[in-house]
Amino acid sequence: MAEACGRRGRMALSRGLRCCQRVLGWAPVLVLALVALWSYYAYVVELCLVTLTSSAEKVAYLTIFHVIFVFFVWTYWKSVFTPPQQPDKKYLMSYADKVRYENEERPEAQRQILLEMARKLPVYTRTGNGAIRFCDRCQLIKPDRCHHCSVCAMCVLKMDHHCPWVNNCIGFSNYKFFLLFLAYSLLYCMYIAATVFKYFIKFWTGELTNGRSKFHVLFLLFLAIMFFISLLFLFGYHCWLVSQNRSTLEAFSAPVFQSGPDKHGFNLGFVKNLQQVFGEERSLWLLPVFSSQGDGHFFSMRTFSEARNPLLANEDQWEDNGMEDDGHGCYQDSSLAIEMET
Repeated sequence: MAEACGRRGRMALSRGLRCCQRVLGWAPVLVLALVALWSYYAYVVELCLVTLTSSAEKVAYLTIFHVIFVFFVWTYWKSVFTPPQQPDKKYLMSYADKVRYENEERPEAQRQILLEMARKLPVYTRTGNGAIRFCDRCQLIKPDRCHHCSVCAMCVLKMDHHCPWVNNCIGFSNYKFFLLFLAYSLLYCMYIAATVFKYFIKFWTGELTNGRSKFHVLFLLFLAIMFFISLLFLFGYHCWLVSQNRSTLEAFSAPVFQSGPDKHGFNLGFVKNLQQVFGEERSLWLLPVFSSQGDGHFFSMRTFSEARNPLLANEDQWEDNGMEDDGHGCYQDSSLAIEMET
């Protein structure tokens, strides 16, 4: 009886801690939102409406500012509220396989059960010791580039990292939005710094004396430069990752194929790497609308030899007779979807 009460108490404590974690997770988002709102007030009211005297300058400054601000807020909203995509149900362990797996005590037999499951799935990457990548918590075979996020408590397709500043896991479904958010944040900070600098000098030299506006303009320039410098390094790093077709996790630990670890395993060349994230329709590249290639479960690989998988000898066992959705409502033979670099 006491043991059962203790177990219930621990479960209640665990639920309470998870609830607190979820609430506190929104604190960085709230801080960024408040900073963005204050920067809007400081720029629009204190600089443009109070400090500027030229009507033409006011109109030009406000028009360009609001265009950039809309994209800045839009991309941040999409980064925060686009849920990470989880693997399809066909990657989940069936009830029968789950019973077999849990009742089996021999590691070799458990690996054989996972091998049997993987024969029906287009999976090519492995663990460090060559085993099938399996998530014990989600009870599923991990698709290529999929990882379990301990904060979100789920497996995320093409997981890059969990970002506290958006309180979300960055992966296949929202990586483009995250990149655009970094880009428009840089543009936002750069525009503010460039247009505020002249009036910063005037306040500093005493040419302008409005005390309240002086504080806002000086602090606005300081924050814009500080955020610009910090975001520049982060954006540059992710641009490099995109050019190499790697995620943050893959940059620290290279994906393992049949032939062993290969950090260039998904590198298809600069243009195709860009297209995997932004899509082939270039008119959509700068808009926060989803246009990434595929469905997040299968990714083209650098060479066909690295993608060969003995488990897939019986491709007719794949669901839908070896045909899978390419993410655009079309179906293709997965064995032919692997592109060779020429």
